[in-house]
Amino acid sequence: MNVRYTARQADLTPEIKAYCEKRLARLKTLLDGTLDVNFILTVQKGRSQAEIHVQAKGHGYVIVEETLDMLESLNKAFDTLETRVRKDRARLREKKRRGGRERRGAAPVPVAPEPENRVIRASFFSATPMTLEEAIVQLDAKDKEVFLFRREGSKTWAAVYRRKDGQYGLVEP
Repeated sequence: MNVRYTARQADLTPEIKAYCEKRLARLKTLLDGTLDVNFILTVQKGRSQAEIHVQAKGHGYVIVEETLDMLESLNKAFDTLETRVRKDRARLREKKRRGGRERRGAAPVPVAPEPENRVIRASFFSATPMTLEEAIVQLDAKDKEVFLFRREGSKTWAAVYRRKDGQYGLVEP
């Protein structure tokens, strides 16, 4: 683990170093692999800013927190960093789990005969004879795409449907 401290208009006290080392030890258990950590501590106009740059095995994190006290800024920055690391680990773990399910499902499995297509009955028709205009009114009233009806004055069936351009189409045998 490589740790670098940079203090800009701030004093780097042993207390701050010890606190950073203690929190890094806890963070090291969450992050696998080598760590590259840069601490940039800045004091401007009474505000203390803690900036933590972490580079670890495929992930880079930059955390910036600013308060009136340097230890409080570091505490918030470490809390934010831990939250992000835990969230990334959970996301990676879930991604691996989903990948495992996909791989298991992609393995050659004995193919079962496909179920036949199911027919679902719908009542988009009228058994009473009607005119084309009445069928269009029924089509609009039921807010459906197709309406089947019996032509007035004959025993033949016809279907009226809504086209993609907004017009109506008619199918007659």
